[in-house]
Amino acid sequence: MVAVVKKPRTKKPTLKVEGNIPFWMISRMKKEYGKNLIIKEEYEKEEEYVDLFSTAWHKKTENETSAGDTIKMYRENAGLTQEDLGNKLGKVPRQNVSAMEKGRRGISKDIARKLANIFKVPIDRFI
Repeated sequence: MVAVVKKPRTKKPTLKVEGNIPFWMISRMKKEYGKNLIIKEEYEKEEEYVDLFSTAWHKKTENETSAGDTIKMYRENAGLTQEDLGNKLGKVPRQNVSAMEKGRRGISKDIARKLANIFKVPIDRFI
């Protein structure tokens, strides 16, 4: 038997109990989770997982994304300002970082190498 609890707005189980579940536990879970509790005799795979990198959406998005967009995304995810990133790159002015993000300034191999080291990703993300 499987008991799965799904919260509103999510499709993934937030709690999953498998095996021989005692009656007292099922009744407590019904009281606690109400209609969000799903009990099945045998768990069925409800979701099919797909490799994101093989989807048409990813390929299209990858083709539309510039190296500057990638720099900005990594910088923002790391919580860095353009000035912070410039300092990590070795005293690169904020205006130059901005120009790289907007595609008005090229990204040299040296800068791409430094970006790859800062964000711990392959260098080809920035070339």
